[in-house]
Amino acid sequence: MNLELILFILFGSVAAVTAVLMITRRNPIISALFLVVNFGSLAGLYLILNAQFIAVAQVIVYAGAIMVFFLFVIMLIKPENEQKLFSFKPQLKIFASIVVALIFLQLVYVIFFAHSATSINKEVAASVNAGTVEAIGRELFTNYVLPFEIAGYMLLAAAIGALVLAKKKFE
Repeated sequence: MNLELILFILFGSVAAVTAVLMITRRNPIISALFLVVNFGSLAGLYLILNAQFIAVAQVIVYAGAIMVFFLFVIMLIKPENEQKLFSFKPQLKIFASIVVALIFLQLVYVIFFAHSATSINKEVAASVNAGTVEAIGRELFTNYVLPFEIAGYMLLAAAIGALVLAKKKFE
C-alpha cells in the first residue's frame, strides 16, 4: 500500500465517521465541532487529489468563517443549555491530550525527519499545476468569465434582497 491510499482511507473514514457523529449528537456545539473535523478531512482529501486551492478554501471559508458564524448563532439561540465538555467525562480530557500529543509528534517527525520526493512523473506534475491558484484564475477569467460574472450578479441580487427584506422587517 502506498501513502496516497493510506491517507485516502484515513481521511475518508474520518469524514464518514464525523459526518455520522455530527448528525447524531444532541449538543449543537459538539455537532458543529464534528463538522469542523469533517471539513478538515475533506481538505485532506482535496490535497490528495492535488487540488491545493480548493483544500485551502475549504479550511479558510468553511472551517473558519462559516463555522464561526454557526457557533455564533448557536450561542445566541441557546446559551443557557451550554454544558462544560470535560466536567462530566474526565476520560475525554485524557483522550484529547493523547490525540494532541500524537499530532505534535507527527508534526515533529515531518519537520525534522521527512524528506521530499525527488522524482515526479508528468501526470503528477500536470495535476499539481492544475490545482494552483494561477491555473484556476486563468481558467476562471478566460474560459469561464461569463458564468463568473453571472454568479457575481446573483450574489449581489441576493444581498440586495436580504437588505430589502430586513428593512421591511424593522419598519
